Amino acid sequence: MSTMDRAGFADFLRTRREVIQPEAVGLPRGRRRRTAGLRREEVAALADMSTDYYARMERGQSPRPSEQVVAALARGLRLSLEERDHLFRLAGYGEPGRTQRGDHVDVGLMRVMARLDDTPAQIIGALGETLVQTRLAVALLGDHTRYEGLARSAIYRWFTDPAERRVYPEADHRMHSRILASRLRAVLARGRYPRAAEIVAALDAASPEFVRVWGDHEVGLRHSEQKRLVHPELGELELHCQTLLDPGQDQSLLVFTAVPGSESHEKLELLSVIGTQELGTREFGTAAHDPVR
Repeated sequence: MSTMDRAGFADFLRTRREVIQPEAVGLPRGRRRRTAGLRREEVAALADMSTDYYARMERGQSPRPSEQVVAALARGLRLSLEERDHLFRLAGYGEPGRTQRGDHVDVGLMRVMARLDDTPAQIIGALGETLVQTRLAVALLGDHTRYEGLARSAIYRWFTDPAERRVYPEADHRMHSRILASRLRAVLARGRYPRAAEIVAALDAASPEFVRVWGDHEVGLRHSEQKRLVHPELGELELHCQTLLDPGQDQSLLVFTAVPGSESHEKLELLSVIGTQELGTREFGTAAHDPVR
């Protein structure tokens, strides 16, 4: 780990911010915009952090940001992999060879996400790490970006945290366990993610259910595009989950829709109106780390 280039880091943030046009991230330009590119508060919102904290980084006046914050900045600024690696180096975190982190979202996927603000959608990594969510995905599923360590993986949480299962009807739990174990086995076999072996070892020690399912050695199981979800306020919804894959990054964009005119469609429209206002906060919880909001 090397020393942070504070001035270079600040300058790179500023120059990247100034070349991004608001339309590229799904923001309206407005008639009175005078700023070249994005405003500081817009980048802060895209990276899910306070405007003051972002402004201090851009002025070179903040402590060295964590790797989590640097990754959030790279996503918010829609950096390419090369630009993301450069930002990490400026922050003093390692070499370009670290790109197989699995937490950098392709610029193209981020552009698609920017157009889905009125739809539940999220981007997940190979091990079920939720990298980005629309506001309606948070309202529907809870904030899945707030976890750290092994708990970033939805596969790990499924077998260790009972709260993770509340979003699915109990009758579907056995099926999800089999599918998630199959998915974990596929990632482990590819050998690209050392954390997969960590998750297997941790679950082997923590979950008798995982041991039983893992012992069946099932492969190739996949989730159906038709999903039943349970929301703490709206009840059960029958949704269609469309998946857009980015094979190079082992990431998936999941988009949840309902049949027009159906009861589930009406519930999604209600969710769109209410958003995250007091909706499901008791069950889902909220992110509480600083400086990220």
